[in-house]
Amino acid sequence: MWEFLSLNPEAFGLDISASSVKIVKLKKEKKRFGLASFGEQKIKEGIVGDGQIKDEDKLAAAVKETLNKVKGEKIRTKYVICSLPEEKSFLQVIQMPKLQEKDLKKAVQYEAENYIPLPLEEVYIDSQIIPPICNHLDHSDVLLVAFPKKVVDSYVSFLKKAGLQPRALELESLAIARALIKKEVIPYSLLIIDIGSVRTGFIIYSGYSLRFTTSISISYFDFVEATKEEFKTNTAKAEKLQTKRGLVSKNPEGKKVFKSLVPVLADFVKQIKKYLDYYYSHSSHEHLPPEEKGIRKILLCGKGAQIKGLADFLSEQLGISVELGNPWVNILPSLHQKPPLSQGESLKYTTALGLALRGIREKE
Repeated sequence: MWEFLSLNPEAFGLDISASSVKIVKLKKEKKRFGLASFGEQKIKEGIVGDGQIKDEDKLAAAVKETLNKVKGEKIRTKYVICSLPEEKSFLQVIQMPKLQEKDLKKAVQYEAENYIPLPLEEVYIDSQIIPPICNHLDHSDVLLVAFPKKVVDSYVSFLKKAGLQPRALELESLAIARALIKKEVIPYSLLIIDIGSVRTGFIIYSGYSLRFTTSISISYFDFVEATKEEFKTNTAKAEKLQTKRGLVSKNPEGKKVFKSLVPVLADFVKQIKKYLDYYYSHSSHEHLPPEEKGIRKILLCGKGAQIKGLADFLSEQLGISVELGNPWVNILPSLHQKPPLSQGESLKYTTALGLALRGIREKE
């Protein structure tokens, strides 16, 4: 049904990365949500890189092709919630005096220049007041997010070329947190590790908000390439070996898979520890109970999360509970209900599911 007069038109989620575009659209089913459409399209190297669109026309063509080939229902809406690249964002939790919300928004604009390493006229700024878990504060905590205007404008331009209307452009870590954290609130600090095809994102979330984000160049590609080289095989075979044998199989083939991954895993664990140490030494504003200091749990998502045994391996190495994320936790009415996509597919679509969830919620 077309909704010409709707003030809140339905929107689908569009996740853009350097290697692919992913699309998810949700639908309302009585008192719950369901999966209406989903699809993925690989894109050629160089179309998107370093968090920037290098070729708007080719990216627009790839999105159009993906829309035409989605599985499930045909997507008729032109409205979209699109991800923005993590590596181009500036994110900081700052303390501000307690003010009325409209006055606080204005004050944040003035305060922003102390935190953003670019001239304010070159960035778009957004902010969000963070409700405290322990409500005894004499100040307001505010999540400050900024993006270079040239990056945002290129996304708006490309979407227009694809015949789409952006209803929102959103930091991908916000979408991931929306997908993985029940009701988007947690009474302790949580690390999300998003292992993508070309990079890995680290996202720390506590209470009601993001606290810290960064990314590293180690990615699922590095894991796959290590196994390809060890077995002298192709990408498809290497991925199958990792999901079937991974880090837990004790037969000769499994031991060989583990051996192939040791150098990458060692560097991976080193990077996680490095950023955890950085966060612990620089963190503030969580206002959690004293017993909840430090990272209590780690959730894995992204394509690389499907490596068998990776969660247990990281838990042993880091001394922190590590689990696979569930990107349906805020979509399906019960944790016991079987998701419409496999676990591996669900983890790969985490960002797109989070974007689509915003699209369907704002429709209500």
